[in-house]
Order: sequence, then C-alpha cells, then structure tokens
Amino acid sequence: MTPLERRYRRLMRAYPRSYRSAYGEELLDVLLGHTDPARSTPPFKEAAGLLVNGARERVWQAVTAPMWADGVHLGVTALCVANLAALLPYVASIPAWCALSALTLTLVILGRVRHALPLALLAGVKAWALGTGVTFLDATQLPVEPGFLAHYPLYARSGPVAAVTGPLLVCAGLAFLAVREERPRRRSWWWLPAVPLLAAADPAWMSLEDPGPVVLVRIAAETVTLTAAAWAGRTTGDPRWALAAVIYLVASSAAFSENLPYQSRQNLAYWGLLAFLTLVAALVPDGSRTRALD
Repeated sequence: MTPLERRYRRLMRAYPRSYRSAYGEELLDVLLGHTDPARSTPPFKEAAGLLVNGARERVWQAVTAPMWADGVHLGVTALCVANLAALLPYVASIPAWCALSALTLTLVILGRVRHALPLALLAGVKAWALGTGVTFLDATQLPVEPGFLAHYPLYARSGPVAAVTGPLLVCAGLAFLAVREERPRRRSWWWLPAVPLLAAADPAWMSLEDPGPVVLVRIAAETVTLTAAAWAGRTTGDPRWALAAVIYLVASSAAFSENLPYQSRQNLAYWGLLAFLTLVAALVPDGSRTRALD
C-alpha cells in the first residue's frame, strides 16, 4: 500500500462503515485514478471534500431513526457527558458515584436505556443529596473537595437546582425511551473524549472576565457542537439535532439562572451564545430537503 492510498483510506473513515463497505473500494479507485501517483499526500481540496461528504453521509444515515426518540436520546447522551464531566474532578472523593455516572453514560451510548434508567435515578438522587447536604446511602464528607482541574468544592458555585436539573432531564428522557418497543441506536464512542473537555468548567458560574484554558475549551466544545447541530439540521431538514440542543440548553440555563443576579456581562454573553446557536439549530431545518438536492 502506497502512502497516498493509506492516507486516502484514513480520510475515508469519515464515511459510515456501511458506506465504506458498499462503495469504499470504488471511491478509492476513482481518487487514485485522478491523483498524481507521485504524490504522497492527497490534494487539500479532495481531503476536505472527503471529510465534509463523509460527515454529510453520516447525518443522512442518522435521519433513518425515529426523529423524536433519536433527538431525545442524543440530548440525553449530551447531558450524561456533562453530568460525568461535573463529577470528574472529584473522583478521588466520590469514586463510587463517578463510576456510576460513567456506567450510565456507557449504557446510554449503547442504547440500553432500560438498564441505564435505574442507575440514572440513583445518581440523580445522590446529586440532589450532595447539593443539599442530605445523607443518602453513604455518608459523604462535605464539602466534596476536588483532586485535580477544579479549585472549589462540588456545587460550591451553584445549588440544588443545578445539581438536580441535569439528572432529572436524563431520567425523564430515559423513561420516555424505555417505554418504546424499539431500542435507540448506538452512539459513537467519540462522546467519551468530550467528558474531559467539559470538566472543571461549571456553567453555573464560569469566570469569563479572565478565562483560563479549561473555560475556553468548554466554550469552544459547546460552540462547535451546537454549530454542527445547526449544520446537520440544515443539511437534512430534520429537527432532531435542534431537539437535543434544546434539552442541553435547558439544563445549562437552570444552572446559570441560580446565580443570574451576579452574572457578569461576559457570562450573559456566553449564555446568549448558547441560546443563539440553539435557536439557529431550531430554525434552519425546513423539513423538505431531500438527498437529490445535495
């Protein structure tokens, strides 16, 4: 295998596996036939085209799943990532509850919502207990101090509303999905690397006057994800990504609103950015696009 072919194959991983199995070799032959064999790297235009078209094919395949159920499942997955990210810096103090949150996220990614629901309920009650100082199952020492990344105790910058809203929405979404006969499709394992990207940046109170790298990484991750949701909705005319974005925004807004009178202009601008991108994602799908148009 030449270096050029090897790099083309890597770029083609942007396409879903089923597409690569059906058309991958044919597409590769076309690419190699139209590229100078002396090159060791693909032309930039072709490389970018493979990545964009691969992403477009993935979102088109996503719309084959039921819209409401898939949108709720996507939103629940994002919230499970955010909930685990909030606990990650405190894993040394509450290892069992971090492990429970991680197991819940894993089951949600696998689409096993009926198995995830009781675990999410348990984790949600514990989050409420930690946020209100109530003993539940084990006597956790309060305040829960961080081991790394964060510099303040768990829920010190928020309150019981922020502690409960995310897990409550997760449980409601899982309950909706659990009563359906059809199990949600599996999500990508690429959701797992998003956990450290959101860790140690509490949406209830982020210092944006002089933001550190942790805060900037979270803002960038949320901006890119919500922009991608708007692009996917515009590409397919399907609102499932907007539904997921709304679910995520509700949880972030609940945490943000607890300290609303004390939020700075920068913090208000941050929430406004999330709300604006969510609104765009909700408005751009027109419900009438077809694959023939693309």
